[in-house]
Amino acid sequence: MHVPPDTHRAGSIHRLTRTVRLNILQAQPPSDAVPRKGVNGEGGKPAMDGFGAHYEFEVRCEGEPNAETGYLINIKEIDTAVREGVVPLIVSASVDGRSPIALMPRLLAETSDRLPVGVASIALRLTPSLMLEFFAAGFHHDSKETGMAEVIVRQMLEFSAAHRLHVPGLSDAENKALFGKCNNPAGHGHNYRIEPAVAVNPDRPMTVDAIERITDEVVIERFDHKHLNDQTEEFAADGGLNPSVENIARVCYRLLDRPIADAGGRLKAVTVWETDRTSCTYPG
Repeated sequence: MHVPPDTHRAGSIHRLTRTVRLNILQAQPPSDAVPRKGVNGEGGKPAMDGFGAHYEFEVRCEGEPNAETGYLINIKEIDTAVREGVVPLIVSASVDGRSPIALMPRLLAETSDRLPVGVASIALRLTPSLMLEFFAAGFHHDSKETGMAEVIVRQMLEFSAAHRLHVPGLSDAENKALFGKCNNPAGHGHNYRIEPAVAVNPDRPMTVDAIERITDEVVIERFDHKHLNDQTEEFAADGGLNPSVENIARVCYRLLDRPIADAGGRLKAVTVWETDRTSCTYPG
């Protein structure tokens, strides 16, 4: 098999992302906070044999791989760093009632101290719909723009709505050719998912509850169980935007931007899923 010559730029880097899943059992005393060794699988280790908390971490390392092995880092080292450095902090914070948002810089520092390569960021998925991300200084443009490190909070919510894709300036035949079944005069429905990505100060974090409340008041109540073309100003058939997923993401961003800022956060982007296979993020 022919291998093409290495044409990468000098100083170019690779990013390796490792997902670490683990369980912290409630019956486990703080002194035994590090889970047992084992396979880092879908269910985490130890097995959830009782009541406890399931956590999912994403550690993103950056650097140049070893020329001989091809490894940037052995992924087992990442697993160990998370289990030994992060888990005790999570257990302690859950007892003390500290905010997981405020804890994110410490989680990244503890992981970085245990690894021989640069750690660009760490993400913590607390629930299937809630993720926190923290970037090391210099690895993310936001740290340069704001002069501070911020935690990115991603909270997903959902709403159901109907719409029809139709451009008044086109003929019926042109609309049908362009949009197909989505041009059905009666419309059709989607279970939309919306995820605002909000940058917050870890020292004075905006709460996840506030992000969810604002999104519910500003977006969900506005669009849920509505026919977007017939019942909303933003997508009205007589002058509004065509309710494509692209336009819905942009409208949601514009609706959320000021309320999020007034509450102490900074809206980075909004992602809207029309289906499991189609989504749009604005701004991209």
